[in-house]
Amino acid sequence: MDALKHTSTATTPGRATHTVQNQPPPLSEYNLFNLDTALRDGIEREGASWARASLDALGKRLGSAEVIQWGFEANENPPTLHTHDRFGNRVDEVTFHPAWHNIMREAVSWGAHALSWREDQPGSQVARAAGFFLLTQIEAGHSCPISMTHAAIPVLKRHAASWLPPLLSLAYDFGLRPLAEKRGGLCGMGMTEKQGGSDVRMNTTRAVPATDLGTGAYLLTGHKWFCSAPMCDLFLVLAQAPSGLSCFLLPRVLPDGTRNTFAIQRLKDKLGNRSNASSEVEFADTVAFLLGEEGQGVRTIIEMVNHTRLDCVLGSAAMMRQALTQALHHAHYRNAFGKSLLTQPLMRNVLADLALEVEAAIMLALRLARACEQAPSNEHEEHIKRLGTAVGKYWVTKRGPAHVAEALECLGGNGYVEECIMPRLYREMPLNSIWEGSGNVNCLDVLRALAKQPQVLASYFKEIESARGANTHLDSAAQDLQRQLANQENIEWHARFLVERLALVLQGALMVQHAPSALADAFCLSRLGGEWGRAFGTLPPTTDAEAILARSLPGIG
Repeated sequence: MDALKHTSTATTPGRATHTVQNQPPPLSEYNLFNLDTALRDGIEREGASWARASLDALGKRLGSAEVIQWGFEANENPPTLHTHDRFGNRVDEVTFHPAWHNIMREAVSWGAHALSWREDQPGSQVARAAGFFLLTQIEAGHSCPISMTHAAIPVLKRHAASWLPPLLSLAYDFGLRPLAEKRGGLCGMGMTEKQGGSDVRMNTTRAVPATDLGTGAYLLTGHKWFCSAPMCDLFLVLAQAPSGLSCFLLPRVLPDGTRNTFAIQRLKDKLGNRSNASSEVEFADTVAFLLGEEGQGVRTIIEMVNHTRLDCVLGSAAMMRQALTQALHHAHYRNAFGKSLLTQPLMRNVLADLALEVEAAIMLALRLARACEQAPSNEHEEHIKRLGTAVGKYWVTKRGPAHVAEALECLGGNGYVEECIMPRLYREMPLNSIWEGSGNVNCLDVLRALAKQPQVLASYFKEIESARGANTHLDSAAQDLQRQLANQENIEWHARFLVERLALVLQGALMVQHAPSALADAFCLSRLGGEWGRAFGTLPPTTDAEAILARSLPGIG
């Protein structure tokens, strides 16, 4: 396999019984971008071909043994909370292993947090999405502050532009200091509270005007149940102002150098996402500045939520891609029952099925990235962004855990030990279906969009129309979906089924238009034509597995 180098040691001197045979070499010193045909085709199609050289360099860097090791070290050495210094002073600082800082430095210096807003040319959102996709494959936990900073920039640009320059910088400058004194900064968010969760209108944190502290200044008092990345410099938070739920900008360090009241109660002990710090924080007369108007908090912060939801789609697609790469690499080198795993029909069925899921996820994610870029000036793209992001967030993040579990099984017991990346991917995967709204929340958001903006559905079917006549299974599924959506009886009960079909039909249309026919036909026949079981590896016998696998990892079909 030309894309991957064989670097394993075959024997252990003096121990004949420990001679290593029939084990794959380590997967390192490879280029994540070069081996991903779907990603390379996607940036060309969606208008970001100018970023090819930068993405190629990033892909090579991330495939190095050094960077891969950073991912393991950052997760084996999770962040530590220090609430007080040795003299008893409250400090509320979080320390990280050097590997975390190394990964963050790579991401920030490439621009994964700000490229969309730094590059004033078509395709900037798509290019940034591709970089974020590559970085997440190596270490998903660091993507939280990267994603939130990227999503906060347009909100701040509209309401508080003076805070922006450090966030647009490509310098990673860790530490609590006034933002104006730093070479670079990061932004987090604090929305949910323990009594409400996704129902942020139940928030009880109170905001009291404090005009003596400056224009738009308020004092916040309350508790945030999940405050992501508490080591960031700024936070967008929701609190109840006199006129209702409002959005605020909250700095960790005030411009005069004093530390804002930001009492970190504890770091969450999470299933996955171990390298990233998630926290509970207490506000007590904490200084914050109003963004937008009082009572319009959700409307103000919703753009940030839309961008982070897209990153959930990208993140899940990225981890599926990494899991597929690991499974293909293993199957290429491993023999079982006298022949290579990769040549065995049932394994080829499983791997081809996993590969189809990845291809469709990448296509959908990059299409949504283009919609996010073009939406402000294009009504059709605005509608695709509005509906497609919620649909994609639901479906791709739901497919992720099952996908990684199946890919892990391809490695057998080797995939279940912590020396392998697969357990980390498996633990990480459920997060994206929870973060920025669970599956139910996203499905209800889809129904809300259909009810309040009927034109978004017209734009959706206009998007599908481009593929009409190319595949009978797709055509039939699209017509059936129209009939089902026209029936409003018990629609909330059926919401998950309807959103699933919206996602699959959209993915099918993208596959038919842009993927090789072997992949498009297999996807539509299995996902839309009914010739598919509930487990991966149930593709019909007409599937061209050789073409699918050769595209997924060139040279091994």
